[in-house]
Amino acid sequence: MRALILSDIHANIDALDAVLEAAPQHDVVWNLGDVVGYNAAPEDVIERSREIGTMFVRGNHDRACAGLTGADNFNPVAYRAVQWTRGQLGADALAWLKEMPAGPIMPAGTLVSCVHGSLLDEDEYLLSTEDAEGQFERTRTPITFFGHTHVQGGFAANDAGEWFQMKPVYSDDKIVESYDLDLRNSAKYLINPGAVGQPRDHDWRAAFALYDDAAARVTFFRVPYDVQAAQMRIHRAGLPEMLAARLCVGR
Repeated sequence: MRALILSDIHANIDALDAVLEAAPQHDVVWNLGDVVGYNAAPEDVIERSREIGTMFVRGNHDRACAGLTGADNFNPVAYRAVQWTRGQLGADALAWLKEMPAGPIMPAGTLVSCVHGSLLDEDEYLLSTEDAEGQFERTRTPITFFGHTHVQGGFAANDAGEWFQMKPVYSDDKIVESYDLDLRNSAKYLINPGAVGQPRDHDWRAAFALYDDAAARVTFFRVPYDVQAAQMRIHRAGLPEMLAARLCVGR
């Protein structure tokens, strides 16, 4: 089974289409949440996401844009994007967002957990080994896929229980690149495919991953896309300029 793993699309249809065009052959699509928020094509992204996959984990922006909770704890830029997104969503898209399940979710027939933030809280950021340390004491699976940080990579624990942070290394930000991570049966993993629609690891390219359970491998990808088109959508929507500016620097 080969699973295409997407996270944090954040209403960026230009990045999502580039990812789908570059993605290798796969059997299923696992979406780790934050389908909407920040960018300016929420309806298009929801429609495309529903066309390609059925396994979704709710993100914090999905929850807020659906009106399930407030957005008072968001920063002012994110808050404005939530309010704008709520005004753009039709009844069907809004109902779909409201029904999106919270993680963790174990896809059928796998030994994998899928979450947005962490196993306990979709709002929790796993950015350091200290953040990750307690996660595997709680998980029932050797692999947990997570998003939310917008940083591709993750964490691994060896046989001795020592934690290591993993980050793919690429050479050229003008092309499609990939990085293979071979999985060991004796190790445990927290793996982030990166953000499709708003990377924050100083690489502007859209990020995603492919999990091949037969090969025991996760392949990370970075894909160039039409950033100017995504920025133009933000400008036309009247969303904060910062949301457009950050896309070209991956921050």
